[in-house]
Order: sequence, then C-alpha cells, then structure tokens
Amino acid sequence: MMHAKPSAMTPMQFVAVFGGVYEHTPEIAAATHRAGLTTLEDSAQGLAAAMAKAAAGLDKAAKLALIEAHPDLAGRLAMAGGLTQASKGEQGSAGLDQLTGEEHAAFTALNQAYRTRFGFPFIMAVKGRGKAEILAAFQARLLHGRDEELATALAEIDVIARLRLRAIFETL
Repeated sequence: MMHAKPSAMTPMQFVAVFGGVYEHTPEIAAATHRAGLTTLEDSAQGLAAAMAKAAAGLDKAAKLALIEAHPDLAGRLAMAGGLTQASKGEQGSAGLDQLTGEEHAAFTALNQAYRTRFGFPFIMAVKGRGKAEILAAFQARLLHGRDEELATALAEIDVIARLRLRAIFETL
C-alpha cells in the first residue's frame, strides 16, 4: 500500500516516487505535480492521464529528448547491464534478455535501420509481448513516415508509463 496518496505528496516526495515513470525524465513528474493533483490522480489510471498530459505539453525538442532517453531493445546498453530496473524488467518479460545469436543479430540490424531512417530509437511497450511480435512491429513501422513514428513513439512511451504506474501502485 502506498504510504501517501499522490495528491498529498510534496513535490520532492512525488518526484522521488514517480520521477522514473518516464525514462530518465523526472521533469514530467515535476510538471505533473506543479499542474496540481486532486484525488482523481490517486489512482494509477488517473495519474497516468495527468502525466501523459504533462508529457504532451513538452516542446518538440523535449519530446525528442524523451524518446532518446529510451534504450534500444536488446541493444548494447542491455547487453552491458546498463538498463534502468524498469527497462530491464520490461525487456526481460518479453524474453529480450535471452535472445539467440540469430535473434540478437536481427534486433541489432533492425535497431540500426530504424535509427538510420528516423533518427531516434524504436519505442514499443514490450511488457508481456513476444519476440516475434516485437520483430514484426519493427518491420511494419520501418515503412511509416517520420511524423507517424514520432507520434507512435510518444504514444508507446505513455503506455510504458501507464504500465509502470500500475506496478508502482501495486507495490507501494
């Protein structure tokens, strides 16, 4: 059980608990708190909506920085053990921490092709998804335009945040 409801937290407490929901971007939690919290934000669903609104309010450069804050799926950072705990758990739940050599080569090639085409990492909420589903999404999204992929990446980041918030509400 959470010790304090989000609407009753100080800014410092709120950022300490929720600052990692958006990968390496605690500013979103701070902006959410500054916008004002009511009892509607005392649930994972309500807080997810408020935080998504704060993320949507970022300027274009900050949105791109948010996308860039995410690691490549099964990329070098994952192989070096440098993922955040949340990212490590999410990628692990999809089996991305147990790839065959052939699968790792496919992810590496797709990550590189995606970054070359769009200039930012492929973002997908992978928790509970399988490797084949992720690879298929990679291939399909490589056919999209850049604006569509920017919008898709930001929408996927909101899904990731919503899943992380559910986990936080379940454990605190």
